[in-house]
Amino acid sequence: MPKQEKEFFDPNTLSWHRPEGYPDGVWELIVTEDKKTNEFTRLLKFASGTETTNILAHECWEEVYIIEGGLICGEQVFTKGMVAVRPPGMKHGPFKTPVGALTYEVHYRRSKE
Repeated sequence: MPKQEKEFFDPNTLSWHRPEGYPDGVWELIVTEDKKTNEFTRLLKFASGTETTNILAHECWEEVYIIEGGLICGEQVFTKGMVAVRPPGMKHGPFKTPVGALTYEVHYRRSKE
């Protein structure tokens, strides 16, 4: 089933849970998803002091907007209002979040042109 069509709604009606493979202190709220293609839109929340250990690379495109807080990857500091656009296979992480963070993410596949 493709991602669900949803008009404006209160995301507080949805449930937060820890995403598979993430450490304690990380929660996701799936806004809409296609389980068949693993395309989804979510909010991802990091508690203050959380550190991930994995280097990630996805099979799909990923776009991320930092709504609150910030993330540190190596020597790079990413803060509120910054955006990432990652093509399939782009490596990123691990991340530290000394102040915590809230991100909005869209994972999608591009159709072949």
